Amino acid sequence: MRSIICTAAAIAMLALCGLEGAHAQVRAKAGVTCKPGTEKLQYDCIIKLANSKTNEPLSGLTLTVGADMPSMPAAHNVRPVGAAEDQEKGTYKARIVLEMYGDWALRLDLSGPVRDRVVKRLRFERDRVGETTPARAPGRHRH
Repeated sequence: MRSIICTAAAIAMLALCGLEGAHAQVRAKAGVTCKPGTEKLQYDCIIKLANSKTNEPLSGLTLTVGADMPSMPAAHNVRPVGAAEDQEKGTYKARIVLEMYGDWALRLDLSGPVRDRVVKRLRFERDRVGETTPARAPGRHRH
């Protein structure tokens, strides 16, 4: 009986340590700017990653960037591509090729010393990339 109580206490201690570690995990925040590339539907993106609490740049990570079209998630999604870290700490570059113009949700998957996922919504147009507009009425998509 005593060994069962000791085992249960040890399991409870490990669970508490695991929960404490989860609360201490670094969460990322991202700033994303993209500009049209040389090819149709190609965009060059700069991603700045930082610790959401301290604003310290997050570097030395493996970063992949994928995209889904929120208005048609099963129909339009882009396979993730790797992002290369720039010389500036916490700055990464990626080139994405979309399937059509419109609002896209970029999935930023971080791995390495920090594991996290950040989703950024942007409106990709032929000649520029900007913030998404709130609750747009259904309209025509341009290919």
